[in-house]
Amino acid sequence: MGILETIQGPKDLKKLNSTELQTLTSEIREKIIEVTSENGGHVGPNLGVIELSIALHKVFDSPKDRFVFDVSHQGYVHKLLTGRNGPEFTKLRQSGGISGFLSRSESKHDSYGAGHAGTALSAALGMAAARDLQGSDEHVVAICGDAAFTCGITLEALNNVATSTKKIIVILNDNEWSIDKNVGAVARWLNELITSPVYKRLHDNFESFLNKIPGGDSLIKLGSRAKKEAKDFILASNIFEKFGLRFVGPVDGHDISQLCHFLEFAKKSDKPILLHVMTKKGNGYDVAIRQPEKFHGASPFDIATGESKGKKKDVAPKYQDVFGEQLVKHAKKDSSIVGITGAMPSGTGLNLLRDQIPGQYYDVGIAEEHAVLFAAGMATMGKKPVCAIYSTFLQRAFDPVIHDVCLQNLPVLFCMDRAGLSPNDGPTHHGLFDISYLRPVPNVTLMQPRDEDELADMVATGLALGKPTFIRYPRGSGEGTPIKDEPKILDIGKAKTVQEGDDIAIWAIGPMVRDAQDIAGLFHEQGISTTVVNARFIKPLDSELIAAHSQRHKLIVTMEDHVLSGGFGSAILETLDAQGIQTPVHRIGWPDRFIDHGSSTQSLRNANGLSHETLERQILEKFKSVGGKIRQVHSL
Repeated sequence: MGILETIQGPKDLKKLNSTELQTLTSEIREKIIEVTSENGGHVGPNLGVIELSIALHKVFDSPKDRFVFDVSHQGYVHKLLTGRNGPEFTKLRQSGGISGFLSRSESKHDSYGAGHAGTALSAALGMAAARDLQGSDEHVVAICGDAAFTCGITLEALNNVATSTKKIIVILNDNEWSIDKNVGAVARWLNELITSPVYKRLHDNFESFLNKIPGGDSLIKLGSRAKKEAKDFILASNIFEKFGLRFVGPVDGHDISQLCHFLEFAKKSDKPILLHVMTKKGNGYDVAIRQPEKFHGASPFDIATGESKGKKKDVAPKYQDVFGEQLVKHAKKDSSIVGITGAMPSGTGLNLLRDQIPGQYYDVGIAEEHAVLFAAGMATMGKKPVCAIYSTFLQRAFDPVIHDVCLQNLPVLFCMDRAGLSPNDGPTHHGLFDISYLRPVPNVTLMQPRDEDELADMVATGLALGKPTFIRYPRGSGEGTPIKDEPKILDIGKAKTVQEGDDIAIWAIGPMVRDAQDIAGLFHEQGISTTVVNARFIKPLDSELIAAHSQRHKLIVTMEDHVLSGGFGSAILETLDAQGIQTPVHRIGWPDRFIDHGSSTQSLRNANGLSHETLERQILEKFKSVGGKIRQVHSL
């Protein structure tokens, strides 16, 4: 039995000597690679914090002491060290397994849940201030990646540290990457910082310096080796000190002994302290080191080669790549078109624009609010900005969307990838709320394509429209529909009837159009004539066609890959009500709760009452309740 199998909690870790800790490090690395090779996951970030996570649990006492991981996608090691190294870890990110992020409902050791960047420092500062108010003595440690410091929320928290508490520890985990290579002034500053000869300033007088600071005497007792390791201990003047934090580092993030020394020092600090830790993303696994972007969040892979498993030839292109190719096509013809991403060029498809027309591409870092405002400013100068931001991340920029883009009716095109489910990632990453938060906003045009060819049409339509336009589309591959050479400019607000019927009219958007056709096929076997409509537009809706269908059909059914509250179905109901039409409506969508992670979209649909069998039964029951006639009996 390995050492990892003996770790049931942090208390077991504290009993290990340095040799055993090194063995544990290797076992954890092997475990993470093994599990993520089967399930996918955040490989590089977790391999980069193995030693740091061990040192944190060695020095501090979780769950009394609070660890707040920024994003928390690097929490696998923490989970393994806190009693979750069982079957639940083997099923990481799968149905019945543990989450790929931290969750307060999963363990008492997860003091704060997250899934978006930039939240840790603010949350940790709130914990520290609450601790001060109640007079308790637990330590609060915020573990923040360097990319988190490009987030406005983190900078807002920095501005409040000194006035909120005297006791907080911030770990700056510096690996020079968020998902893509870090960009902007903060990234440049950190690079200059770690390569600056100023760090060597204190080398000769290090012992004198240690005598003047709390806890320094304990480090002196460690002898010349500790002083040699710590010659780069502190930089006298930097941005963090201007915010009132004592700055310590850089520290080798893969040296457990050194990390423990400086964490012990940080515990004794009489003012907020920031420990600058240098780590390597993917440390210990050469494939992940060579491909940091791919192994930030990888699909299942072959351990020896790093190649993705289950890759099929001639599969349909991903929606993100279709968008990227279409944008490049338009941008080559129109130099006023610019693409904007928030640190996710490959995930959004904007890497294609970056590589082919870099002068029309901007990566603003993990700063969605700034991305939207930046786009608004460009739009006032005659540019045609295209913001490619995941649905879940655009939530963070809701106010600039309203206040800066829509209120001024500026021609910004928002392309929202991952609308619908992101199954393995779970509730922080599902894009299930964008219709609800965008539909009430004036000047919005909101579309969703049924396939990749229609996405191409919508990109062209959005660029030509000259007003705030939003396109939502799902994660992953399209339908395999060929894309015509020249996209079509769509008639705004006009739906497309896929098939005609007389009994039930199903209005669907996006991938649900295919589901609607499948269900209509089942109804056909029972003699029920069904109309299927690809709505295409969520705002404005095709109110004329809706009214016409309501006169001819006994039941209107709406289908959306979105929450029911305030969604597409609600828009249909409101449209009918405004016209005084009382035709019954049955809405299909996600229930009013946060949807957990799961092995696949289908497994989550099945678990939430959205399987074809369940939907068919629901619709038939509703159809019969309004006087509909089933001409044949069909076994469900």
